[in-house]
Amino acid sequence: MSSNGNASGEVFYPPEHIIRQANQPDYDAIHQAMLDDLAGTWGAIARDEFEWFKPWDKTLDDSEAPFYKWFVGGKVNIVHNALDRHTQTWRRNKVALLWEGEKYEQRSYTYHQLEREVCRFASVLRAMGVNKGDRVTIYMGRIPEIVIAMLACAKIGAVHSVVYGGFSVEALHGRIEDSQSKVAITADGAWLRGNIVPLKEIMDEALQRAPTVQTVIVVKRTGQDIHMEPGRDLWYHDLMNLPIAETCIPTEAVDAEDPLFLLYTSGTTGKPKAILHTHGGYMVGVATTLKWVFDLKEEDTWWCAADPGWITGHSYIVYGPLLLGATSVMYEGAPNHPFPDRWWDVVERHGVTVLYTAPTAIRGLMRFGDAWPNRHDLSSLRLLGSVGEPINPEAWKWYYRVIGKEQCPIMDTWWQTETGGFMITPLPSTPLKPGSATRPFPGVVVDVLDEDGSPVGPNEEGYLVIKTPWPAMLRTVYGDPDRYVEQYWSRFPGMYMTGDSARRDEDGYIWVIGRVDDVIKVSGYRLGTAEIESALVSHPSVAEAAVIGVPDEVRGSVIQAYCILVAGMEPTQRLVEILRDHVAHEVGPIAKPASIEFVDALPKTRSGKIMRRVLKARALGQDEGDLSTLEQ
Repeated sequence: MSSNGNASGEVFYPPEHIIRQANQPDYDAIHQAMLDDLAGTWGAIARDEFEWFKPWDKTLDDSEAPFYKWFVGGKVNIVHNALDRHTQTWRRNKVALLWEGEKYEQRSYTYHQLEREVCRFASVLRAMGVNKGDRVTIYMGRIPEIVIAMLACAKIGAVHSVVYGGFSVEALHGRIEDSQSKVAITADGAWLRGNIVPLKEIMDEALQRAPTVQTVIVVKRTGQDIHMEPGRDLWYHDLMNLPIAETCIPTEAVDAEDPLFLLYTSGTTGKPKAILHTHGGYMVGVATTLKWVFDLKEEDTWWCAADPGWITGHSYIVYGPLLLGATSVMYEGAPNHPFPDRWWDVVERHGVTVLYTAPTAIRGLMRFGDAWPNRHDLSSLRLLGSVGEPINPEAWKWYYRVIGKEQCPIMDTWWQTETGGFMITPLPSTPLKPGSATRPFPGVVVDVLDEDGSPVGPNEEGYLVIKTPWPAMLRTVYGDPDRYVEQYWSRFPGMYMTGDSARRDEDGYIWVIGRVDDVIKVSGYRLGTAEIESALVSHPSVAEAAVIGVPDEVRGSVIQAYCILVAGMEPTQRLVEILRDHVAHEVGPIAKPASIEFVDALPKTRSGKIMRRVLKARALGQDEGDLSTLEQ
């Protein structure tokens, strides 16, 4: 991904009324307070903003760094703070979740109603033998039951592992196998662009080689005929009508460091990594970042237009808004279905005040021109947000001008599955430069380093690192602590290696450029080259494969593949289509290569490592650089 430098030097200042009304801390003062006493400042926030069953003994334990622990000895449950405590206040009858289906159906849940549904499903899970610490795989579309399922797991201390509903059989199977889940929750299907995504069919195929799963709970969404395995598969609605669902079990008091969820993210080599987050630190970090960055007020209607299957959905659809007692919109379908103004229609009808989405969606809607959004009254919007990848300045300006009418500052947030919450981001009063995530969130210390670990000069590119621990940070890679240390903490000892390159300008603003490792971001979703290459090589026609990401105007990057065929195979256009479909089946439609080129050889080092940077330079017509290590 090319640098998104703000060549014009433009700075956009927030309107006076935004600054005046913003309920945010003074950035310089709170940042300095955290630098002076990181643990003390976070401890005060955790104590004042949340309810704990038992106070902690130590706010930050760094004695076994990089295995940091937060709020050690404290007893808490994120669901108590996201639901239970609100039902004891006037928020009991406030709308928590406002859902709209692709076919315009609507369902809303007050905090009281959502708490009841979660309580009932938690009782069902407990009756199914799910106990504290057990893993539960959730594979669903964007429907309220995915939120209910996640919260019900957390309520009883079980660990949810949500798999994005666009992933394929192999990807789902690998994640079920790695987590050793005993229960899986899915739906008969999901609606997307008027078509049914066959979730249950994919789950059935994945479970053929997953003996740990004893029970599959199925939500009826699309209503088509599906196979229900006797003795294993049970309908969600049937279970929720049983007497067991009427017994509301109490929220489990768990340790602050007890696991809350696993979420798989692509790695540079081998299988995807299961990032582990915990109840206490994640709760404090996610709620605080959302409160300060998007300044949510009681009267706001918040819409994070992501999918719960990704970290953005976990943090800012499910947990963050509920922790703050906000009203949140969830929309099931595609941004342009049935027409390119679907999102703007949702904003107008539901009075959305804060919209948070990805640059790929903005670019995709921008292609349809200004007329579609201009048909709608978007005056309810107060703040806009961007997430998933660096936003190019052209898309930023369109979003600001056409959607925000030059009155809505854009909170361009940089963060990762691993960080749990925002790490580099403006606050509502921050002057903005299109394409820059601006400054680190208070208490976060970042740097940009060269190969030797020395800070680079202003506007020089280098490795983006984080120098201080933060509450919502990942605790480990599930089942593989060595990989956690090696992947994140070994390149520059004592510092968290983000895997992104960046530069810092003369004002201290950070410009994130893109990945420095072999991870490709397509439409904001991280895909490991290893996963896609393995899928290609698993086809009997392919002997070897390499993939790279090349810039794309709409999706940020698309996948370009290079394949060496086995002897005797003919390189045909038909084979290109077969291989593209094969990757979609093995990994998921999001991983489908945009193009496949058949080659006789791949550039490799003498040790046999494929030099993807050489392939990328060739694809983009750039200088191939130092080829001295290339195999001759």
